[in-house]
Amino acid sequence: MTAATPPAQSPTERRLSTRIGSISESATLAVDAKAKALKAAGRPVIGFGAGEPDFPTPDYIVEAAVEACRNPKNHRYTPAGGLPELRSAIADKTLRDSGFQVEAANVLVTNGGKQAIYEAFATLLDPGDEVIVPAPYWTTYPESIRLAGGVPVDVVADETTGYRVSVEQLEAARTERTKVLLFVSPSNPTGAVYSRAQVEEVGRWAAEHGLWVLTDEIYEHLVYGDAEFHSLPVVVPELRDRCVVVNGVAKTYAMTGWRVGWAIGPKDVIKAAANLQSHATSNVSNVAQAAALAAVSGNLDAVAEMRAAFDRRRQTIVRMLNEIDGVLCPEPEGAFYAYPSVKGLLGRELRGRRPATSVELAELILEEVEVAVVPGEAFGTPGYLRLSYALGDEDLVEGVSRIQKLLAEARD
Repeated sequence: MTAATPPAQSPTERRLSTRIGSISESATLAVDAKAKALKAAGRPVIGFGAGEPDFPTPDYIVEAAVEACRNPKNHRYTPAGGLPELRSAIADKTLRDSGFQVEAANVLVTNGGKQAIYEAFATLLDPGDEVIVPAPYWTTYPESIRLAGGVPVDVVADETTGYRVSVEQLEAARTERTKVLLFVSPSNPTGAVYSRAQVEEVGRWAAEHGLWVLTDEIYEHLVYGDAEFHSLPVVVPELRDRCVVVNGVAKTYAMTGWRVGWAIGPKDVIKAAANLQSHATSNVSNVAQAAALAAVSGNLDAVAEMRAAFDRRRQTIVRMLNEIDGVLCPEPEGAFYAYPSVKGLLGRELRGRRPATSVELAELILEEVEVAVVPGEAFGTPGYLRLSYALGDEDLVEGVSRIQKLLAEARD
């Protein structure tokens, strides 16, 4: 006998829509929440989960928000697409920082970079349209694509190429349904930075095939050593009319909680995305927009200080991770993440267990030495861990030291 096919549920029997019910929780936020809950309960947990600078927002930005609170005009609705003065300042900042010349009408101010990403995909994609997504990828990208009706197509790079995909890989993934390429440099979760020549090669390939590109530049100012950030529509100007740039104040100015991001793109795309936002959220908080205005209009002294600290921590964490037998960690050139391969540890005996996946290894690390890391499964590449080094130097050394001591016990 064959098993009977279960009857399809009627709309009234389904508690959740298929679209929303299929969304996975943000793995990075989940790990961070668990670490904070354990810490609140008195456990000495050290969290490497969240991509969040440990520095306070600079004082002059906070003061701008305080003044905005006192101004009655900020107690009212404002244009859904963003305060005109902020849109203009973002256009000026973009020219200053990346050389990309745009007008205020090309800018949409959003509730953080996540909203910019979702609204860009929702504006560009029809059901079934494919988006090429280099992996390892940030957890939100594929979920935003699926929510918009699109289909993410993974192209996987590993530590042997510094987590950079090649044009040959991209071409192998392209089909007649491909509409958009996602391009991220510097990368979350790997810290990979593409050279100017690599950016140009990827951009010209996209232009040749008439593809759109969504490029996330949120880590533009966090590059180290000889690495340099290059904005794709600047390097390949023929793409500017088929390119959406996503950015925000979160990483550069230590403003993750202020929730101000933006999308820059062709005027018709930005107008359509603003129409969507007018129904989804209306305007971003006026007080947060005032703070963002002060941030993007000011100098980059604060980020220079943070970058120096991140660079120091980057070198420390990479050195310490590579001292562990079975771990291989390329040196990240940007952002504030290390992405070591732990495939050499999987299946080995460790305190009576044999973790077979990086999920199981991350769970064991949290349970045994109270250090929170994010498994590579969250980023589309099992066998890796992501550790943010945007935390204090002492906590970083203590946390990795605990991991070193634990993993030194691994036996075949």
